[in-house]
Amino acid sequence: MNTNHILTAIAATIAISVSAYSAEIGKPAPDFSAKSVKGVEVSLASLKGKVVVLEWSSYACPFVKKHYDSKNMQKIQEAYTAKDVVWITINSSSPKSRGYYFDHEAFLKKAEENGSKATHLIVDDSGAVGKLYSAKVTPHMFVINKDGVLVYNGAIDSKASMNPKDIASAENYVATALDAVLAGKAVATAKTQPYGCGVKY
Repeated sequence: MNTNHILTAIAATIAISVSAYSAEIGKPAPDFSAKSVKGVEVSLASLKGKVVVLEWSSYACPFVKKHYDSKNMQKIQEAYTAKDVVWITINSSSPKSRGYYFDHEAFLKKAEENGSKATHLIVDDSGAVGKLYSAKVTPHMFVINKDGVLVYNGAIDSKASMNPKDIASAENYVATALDAVLAGKAVATAKTQPYGCGVKY
């Protein structure tokens, strides 16, 4: 095999690897495995057959506070985990990011203080899971259907503000997506522009 053929083969392999692991609507969601703050091994592959929500979060972010201080996020978590949805809250902040990083103990403590109803809490301090999904901000939301396919990627709702008063009049994209998936329907709005504080990788 000549040099050009070798380079072509390498390029093809790289392209396959990238497409296999990028988070694209309508494609299998990138698999990951991580330990929760309670030491439970959480892998996406093991959750096939369940609807899964991934919520990127940092409790120090004012956009996240908007949804937690108002109890909006907890209300949604509770409503859908009661319908057998697995809700995974992830903090991908680097230990170097002051104000946004929470170690396992601090993340669990703050989640409990906030009354989080998430199924699992994960500290992704290497940023590996966040980068796998190209999580940009907190909150950045993803919905994965029972077949392991990514069906929603974007904002929690339609009003990109820090004002809790805007929640009532906003369209909750995550709830809408979950209602569709649980009813066996296609998600009408599958991708939106997420808003919030930048993930501090």
